Amino acid sequence: MANEQMKPVATLLLALNFCMYAVVLGIGGWAMNRAIDHGFIIGQGFELPAHFSPIYFPMGNAATGFFVTFALLAGVVGAASAIVGFNHVRSWTPESLPSAASAAAIAWTLTLLAMGFACKEIELQIRNSRLRTMEAFLIILSATQLFYIAAIHGALRK
Repeated sequence: MANEQMKPVATLLLALNFCMYAVVLGIGGWAMNRAIDHGFIIGQGFELPAHFSPIYFPMGNAATGFFVTFALLAGVVGAASAIVGFNHVRSWTPESLPSAASAAAIAWTLTLLAMGFACKEIELQIRNSRLRTMEAFLIILSATQLFYIAAIHGALRK
């Protein structure tokens, strides 16, 4: 590729994004496990509660279920896009750019979607410190993922 100066920037952003996505996956996995362990018990002879939600989470507020679900999706796709990105940075050729750019763009859009639910959860206010941490990480990731996409596309210019 034409611009080797962007390679260290892209590598730094990739490492940062991968670590942050791993933290999001860890906290999201904890939240999902807690929701499964402490959710509604529905069996024979039990009736559904009046306001039953299939994505009920015992911590947080009404947006928590959507937030955690999409945060887990964004975390998995983001970690996978970081792996593809490391392959691109290693070879740094125009042929490896489309796969890295498309994976990064998909991860960024899912991160933006999860960030939207994080903003809704912040607006509704009732949440614990782990969910606040995941919200902060997703808000930061929405920016750093965009900067990574700009860095790998900026390398095409002379």
